[in-house]
Amino acid sequence: MKSSLRIRAVANAVNLSTAVGLLLAGLTRTRIERGPDGLLFGTDYQPKLPLAGAFTVGNVIFYRAERTFIDSRPDLLAHESGHATQYAWCLGLPFLPLYAACAAYSLWRTGDPGSRNFFERNAGLALGGYRELPTIARFPAIRNQLQRLALYKSSNIDTKSTSEGK
Repeated sequence: MKSSLRIRAVANAVNLSTAVGLLLAGLTRTRIERGPDGLLFGTDYQPKLPLAGAFTVGNVIFYRAERTFIDSRPDLLAHESGHATQYAWCLGLPFLPLYAACAAYSLWRTGDPGSRNFFERNAGLALGGYRELPTIARFPAIRNQLQRLALYKSSNIDTKSTSEGK
């Protein structure tokens, strides 16, 4: 195993994110198997949340499928492996609220939680099955609404001052 992957595994062990992944596997009765590069696979994950077909907690990658599916999708494994590295860079569990904030931003900008999510883009959008979507022009709509509101208020003020002046 490359030294960078060994460092990632140690970092995720020390920051307790891999321990939380193993705890989640135990609580959900998800079978754990050894994977490549110091990763662990939680196969046949059953709970409904999160909605994703695969997700990562520390060095534990959870799949809703069996090992044969995982082995047939090296692109998805590369994507989820990128998330394991992100846990190490984020010092463990702070990854979760940071990811949630980026997903919310992406959802607001594109209508999709992954398309403009920094973490998904950094792990490889296409590798994870995400599409790059165009952004929704929200700021002009907000600006236009504020301008309409300002014009409405100024016309009401003008109407009042005109009627008071008579």
